[in-house]
Amino acid sequence: MDAAASLCIAGRWRPAAGGARRRVHDPADGTVLAEVAEAGPADADEAVAAARRAFDDGPWPATPPAGRAAVLRETAALLQRDREQIAHTESRDTGKTLAEARIDVDDVTAAFRYFAALVEQEAAGRVIDAGSADVHSVVVHEPVGVCTLITPWNYPLLQAAWKVAPALAAGNTFVLKPSELTPLSSILLLRLLAEAGLPEGAGNLLTGPGDPAGARLAAHPGVDLVSFTGGQASGTKVAAAAAATVKKTALELGGKNPNVVFADACATPEGFDTAVDHALNAAFVHSGQVCSAGGRLLVEESVRDRFVAELAARARRIRLGRGTDPGVECGPLVSAGQLARTETYVAGALEEGAVLRCGGRRPGPDDGPVPSGGWFYLPTVLDHCHRAMRVVREEVFGPVLTVETFRTEDEAVALANDTEYGLAGAVFSADTARARRIAGRLRHGTVWINDYHPYLPQAEWGGFGRSGTGRELGPAGLAEYRETKHIYENLRPAPARWFAG
Repeated sequence: MDAAASLCIAGRWRPAAGGARRRVHDPADGTVLAEVAEAGPADADEAVAAARRAFDDGPWPATPPAGRAAVLRETAALLQRDREQIAHTESRDTGKTLAEARIDVDDVTAAFRYFAALVEQEAAGRVIDAGSADVHSVVVHEPVGVCTLITPWNYPLLQAAWKVAPALAAGNTFVLKPSELTPLSSILLLRLLAEAGLPEGAGNLLTGPGDPAGARLAAHPGVDLVSFTGGQASGTKVAAAAAATVKKTALELGGKNPNVVFADACATPEGFDTAVDHALNAAFVHSGQVCSAGGRLLVEESVRDRFVAELAARARRIRLGRGTDPGVECGPLVSAGQLARTETYVAGALEEGAVLRCGGRRPGPDDGPVPSGGWFYLPTVLDHCHRAMRVVREEVFGPVLTVETFRTEDEAVALANDTEYGLAGAVFSADTARARRIAGRLRHGTVWINDYHPYLPQAEWGGFGRSGTGRELGPAGLAEYRETKHIYENLRPAPARWFAG
């Protein structure tokens, strides 16, 4: 991919104003996949100006809902047309398996279709009963304006769609800033939007690091909303930068997610197999690089030994390799830095008394063939963990599962809620009443019962506590990109005579 063609501003693909470039690496072997432009403050200013012109003077905000929906649906169709190309690009860029990347493209397609249908089916406004036949009162929704959309490296295409689709459905214009580690699928998405008929300047793209381009976008006075998905430290900086101009913000800042397994879920061979299988999926899909990963296993004490033994045995059999290779079940970590971070967390946990059941290192000659130079780490199970451990409190973003135990419902709930985050969690139980009771008590934005990881574009996604503010997906996800206006019309105007003179 040509570095001279990775910034999209006002419909034109061009290099960074300062000529800077950045290499994008294949995490499976460390080789260079592409070079892209590294945007700076001047590029950010130009992109915001283009989005501002497109919002203030362009056709997109005034396009009727049916017209906006048509562009979203056409984008969905183009995503399916290019599904294999996009999935391969996403797999090579992030390291995830090709099967996961194909699912991502399908989920992105579903999001575009959902928001197209949602905006098209909405009523023009909500009529208010003002208590008088002489008054017509209505509440309407209007686009916020220019939106900065900052996305993470683990699900670059999916997270872009969760922001771009509702932003466009509501009539906004945007500047998208993907992670500097995984920008390639976002470039493909912008090209498809243009092909689908999005007007020039309504969608703009900057590649490069969060500082300086992303920081400039968050603070820019020409931006009306900032939507950010990423780490808590970066999200705090984004919120502070946006606060200076009192922008709307939506922040998804990750989680430390509990997967609660009761003994009754394991009472039958089928139930035991299901609970173990989902515990593996919860922790090790995309090498644990998932904001909602079930990295904290909370298992009832009476079944802990049997459960952990089987879990570790299956984790040892997970096949690592390049995501596009047949039969590979788990890819590499996204970068050398992420690999080092994972190693640091595991070493610290062992020093604090955790017991290693499997993994805990990079793969060796006896672990099966993996590409040389890649950032691979074996799926790791750490037993006998407790809440004081750093690995239990903080988001690792690697293939690391910690095990804690409980004896009672109250203890399970207390452990599950004992986190500064509150993004997602799960409960496994054969007792429907118990499972629903526990789900109601968990302080997390999404709770699965006897399952882990599925989401629906119709259902809101977001978290409690330090997992962030606002919601993506669902009607609330569209509402994030709107302003609400009350229009009050006096049908029989007459002097009020409030003042005697």
